[in-house]
Amino acid sequence: MPSPLDLFPGASEHRQRIEDALLSVVASEEELMAEMSSHLIQAGGKRQRPLFAAVCAAAGATGADDALAAVTDDVILGGVAVELVQVGSLCHDDVIDEADTRRGAESVNARWGNLKAILVGDFLLAKSSEIAAGLGTEVAGLLAATIARLCEGEVLELRSAYDPGRSEAAYYSAIEGKTAALFATACRVGAIVSGLPREDVDRLTDFGRHYGMAFQVVDDVLDVVADEATLGKPAAHDIAEGIYNLPVLRALAAGGPDAERLRSMLGSPVGGAELAAARDLVRGSVGIEESIAVASGFIDQAITTLAPLGERPTSTALAGAAAHLLEDLAAVRSGA
Repeated sequence: MPSPLDLFPGASEHRQRIEDALLSVVASEEELMAEMSSHLIQAGGKRQRPLFAAVCAAAGATGADDALAAVTDDVILGGVAVELVQVGSLCHDDVIDEADTRRGAESVNARWGNLKAILVGDFLLAKSSEIAAGLGTEVAGLLAATIARLCEGEVLELRSAYDPGRSEAAYYSAIEGKTAALFATACRVGAIVSGLPREDVDRLTDFGRHYGMAFQVVDDVLDVVADEATLGKPAAHDIAEGIYNLPVLRALAAGGPDAERLRSMLGSPVGGAELAAARDLVRGSVGIEESIAVASGFIDQAITTLAPLGERPTSTALAGAAAHLLEDLAAVRSGA
């Protein structure tokens, strides 16, 4: 199902500029580093974060021509800097998770080993920082703080590994650092580089944070209800790795025989038939619908923050992208 972001003026052109810039930035005289660092980039991706930077940069535009002109080369570079943080963190995540695939392709660690994957992740983060430094001290400081938040979110998640008693507060804190912070930063970078008024910068940052929370909750639901072909990675991977996200926590909180059976399966690594059974218990619980309701609440908050912008290309595209999260999920659940 096409994203409303694709209807934003010049969206296809912006996507191509983003792809070209990504590959240009990770070019290296060291042939192996160039091959490894471009591996996940060439595997594809929706590029939502750099597109959000581009869309937010045009928040002051009232028409298509103005919106197109607002997305300067510096705006594209700002979005690319955020995307490099995302891809670099994925390289590190795959080492931690011992993942074999990412975005439907072989993971960097699976092809070249953990040591090289860590170095590739470091290289991509360094390239992001280099770009940010060229965009000014505020952007550089923002990217550095965001990387720190990603690390904190990862540690919060690891502290709760294999803990069926993980609190929802701990879950929300982790995803705010791991996911929402990067979406918020993408929106903020685009707004800062474009020179928008500070109230709009803050408003768009809030949108990105709420959107990121919804995005991660939806992603956690997909981990349970979607198959490997749809996910581009193993299904129910989080349950297998002891990362008990909102659908699992709500399934446990519901109580009853199924919740107790599920609890008995958790607390240690699980795989094979037992993992499939645990996944089915979560699928059949109230945890799925309750998690979708939580995501819907975050989406409503995200869209509400855009109200002062009125009917502009930016607000239309961002609100549509937020609503699209649940539309995509519904399509997966219906088998479309």
